[in-house]
Formats: sequence, C-alpha cells, structure tokens
Amino acid sequence: MPRRQRLNVRMSDDVADQLAEYALRRKLDKAAIVEAAITSFLSPDSSDQREAALARRLDRIVRQLDRLERDQTMMMEAIGLFVRAWLTATPPLAEAAQASANSRGLERYHSFVESLSKRMSGAFKLSREVLEDGENR
Repeated sequence: MPRRQRLNVRMSDDVADQLAEYALRRKLDKAAIVEAAITSFLSPDSSDQREAALARRLDRIVRQLDRLERDQTMMMEAIGLFVRAWLTATPPLAEAAQASANSRGLERYHSFVESLSKRMSGAFKLSREVLEDGENR
C-alpha cells in the first residue's frame, strides 16, 4: 500500500455538506472522493478532455447559428418576394377609397398582430404546420 500523507483542508460549509452527502450516498470515504477529485483536476488529460468537450460544444453552437442564419435569410427572401408580388398585382386605390381602405387596413393589421401574438405564445407555429402537412402527404 502506498504511503499516504495527511492533509488538512478548509472548505466552505456548503461544500463540506455536499461532500458528506455524496460520500454517504455513494458509501465512499470522503478522503477517497477528495483524492479522486484532486487527481482528476491535476491530470493533464483532464484539461485536454475539457478543451475537447468545449470545442465540440462550440462547434455545435456554430452549426446551430449557421442554420438560424440560413433560415432567417430564407424567411426574409420569402417575405420580400411576397411583398413584391403583392405590390405588383395590387392596383392603386382611387382617392375616394383611401380613407376607407386605411381604416380597414388598420383593423386587419391589429387582427394580424393579435393572431401573431397568439401563435407565438402557443405551441402551434405555421412552420410546424407546413412541415406536418408535408409529412402527411
């Protein structure tokens, strides 16, 4: 059996309580837990493993951001094309109909904002409906 040195360590009450609880739960000696933790901390592989794990997480985040950017660009293009087509196909209103159209447009806009708010706060999103419709065909 290797020679063991005694070491007195000070730690906060919270950490000491967590250590005692963990040792009791795992039925391990506190000294063994502390020794394993220090060995892991001082191990050169430990920092390499942490760095590799961090790199994997960062890569995943970058891929997610790339997908979000692609999706946002696609949505902006779709909205732009729709607006261009709508403006091209919609004839201008006569001067007499402007006030009525503005009033009706304001009502429709408020209805649109209310619908958007409901959809964004709920589980049903248009993109999910479109995907589900495509899968059901």
